Amino acid sequence: MRVGRPVRPLPHPDCDYCDAPATLARAGEEIYPYRDDHGPLWVCADCQAWIGIFPRSTRNVPLGRLADARLRELKGRLHAVLEPLAQAKMRRDGCSVYEARVKGIRWVAQAIDAPFPEKGSIHSLDADQCERAIAAIEKIEQKIGMHPSESAEDDR
Repeated sequence: MRVGRPVRPLPHPDCDYCDAPATLARAGEEIYPYRDDHGPLWVCADCQAWIGIFPRSTRNVPLGRLADARLRELKGRLHAVLEPLAQAKMRRDGCSVYEARVKGIRWVAQAIDAPFPEKGSIHSLDADQCERAIAAIEKIEQKIGMHPSESAEDDR
């Protein structure tokens, strides 16, 4: 008989596109989508949707929702527009990159009227939320008159 706190069940995400259970894949397996090792992934082979797991996770906890090609592309674009804002916040406030990113994601969530992602990451956002977030950031960039990464070059 086990004494102590109960052990939570292992996470097992389902595909948002077909509701099938995802499969945990590792480099070298046929279902693994990359040639190189990018760490374990939760994969839906039918939809070609996947998501990574948290680094050093012993329970294979997914970073967020499974993403198809369109959502992966949108998350990449969102990362690209958020990173200059995080770098500018680090320079201005002297905070860590992690704190700057979380504050940026919190601001984006408020700007698009979405709940703050439970893991503080864009991996929980869907495609519509990513598109709205990118539009909100681009609107702010136009309002201030320059892209935040341009100001980083002036500081050097």
